[in-house]
Amino acid sequence: MRLPNWRIAELQLAVRASVAAAASLLAADLLNLQYPIYAFIAAVIVTDLDPVQTRELGIRRILSTVIGAATGAVLTLLLPPGPVSIGIAIFVAMMLGNLMQVSGGAKVAGYICGIVLLDHSSQPWIYAAHRLAETLIGVGIAWGISYVPRLLGGKDGA
Repeated sequence: MRLPNWRIAELQLAVRASVAAAASLLAADLLNLQYPIYAFIAAVIVTDLDPVQTRELGIRRILSTVIGAATGAVLTLLLPPGPVSIGIAIFVAMMLGNLMQVSGGAKVAGYICGIVLLDHSSQPWIYAAHRLAETLIGVGIAWGISYVPRLLGGKDGA
């Protein structure tokens, strides 16, 4: 019995995302990065069956991470950690993401900015550098896996 094409695509996407996540976590662990969870989150979020879509999602994720981490680091100089400050910081980061036309990435910029301000205000630039490194690992591995040919399905892999 043959699986319907949509089931094959779901299976292949799940395999790609899980392999990218595991490889990203392993790489981040081997590099002794502070929070390897961000590497595998980035890998899962940007993984797609289409290499072009994976590349676009990866670029968006990288830019959003840079905007959020840098905005959070700068705002730690101006705002104390707390609910009102977090709200202001997320607003600023999301608006910067929108102004910089990081399509769909404004929310990522916002939450990363908020995390920097809330939990990492003592060393915001170090935290920002770690987030970028972990994101680059996850995205890079997802990009590599996106070029592995699909093993099942029709001639286009669907």
